[in-house]
Amino acid sequence: MGNNGSSLSDMNLFSKGAVFTREQLDEYQDCTFFTKKDIIRLYKRFYGLNPQKVPTNMQGTRPSIVTLTFEEIEKMPELRENPFRRRICEVFSEDGRGNLTFDDFLDMFSVFSEMAPLQLKLKYAFRIYDFDNDDHLAHDDLSKMIRSLTKDELTDEEVEFIIERIIEEADLDGDDRINYAEFEHVVSRSPDFIRTFHIRI
Repeated sequence: MGNNGSSLSDMNLFSKGAVFTREQLDEYQDCTFFTKKDIIRLYKRFYGLNPQKVPTNMQGTRPSIVTLTFEEIEKMPELRENPFRRRICEVFSEDGRGNLTFDDFLDMFSVFSEMAPLQLKLKYAFRIYDFDNDDHLAHDDLSKMIRSLTKDELTDEEVEFIIERIIEEADLDGDDRINYAEFEHVVSRSPDFIRTFHIRI
């Protein structure tokens, strides 16, 4: 890097030994759905979002301290077009504001991976749609969800109609909102859910 013409590949900065300790990689592999090779690949993605901020040595506590802002994270092609990109980052961020440490970043991609089980994906999907974090999808949550999905192209009347239909379909206990069990009951029957709740690394 710099003026000497060397590159990251020349310096082999991303070799397993240079970035993480063996113990770190073992721990990451145990608590995610990734291989060690996947973890290094994701670190490269994280590093590439701001090479000035992310160190090439992530040993010790650095993965839980070095933080990229939401504005840096949302540049990723996988998130750039996602209408829920800010909410996704908020749910996975330690600070709740969408700023991600490498640990947060790895957790996010792990949940969105092909290997993550349906129950885990459902849990996080519910959290993403629960905008006010009250453990229910009520009218305002559903309105924000619909407007995000349709890019605000529907009239208020059309949004209200869709909300009524969702409540009618999913609200089993009649309290005009959807709890996690009701959400799970409806969404787990959707064949498209797994396909859409996925980010390829």
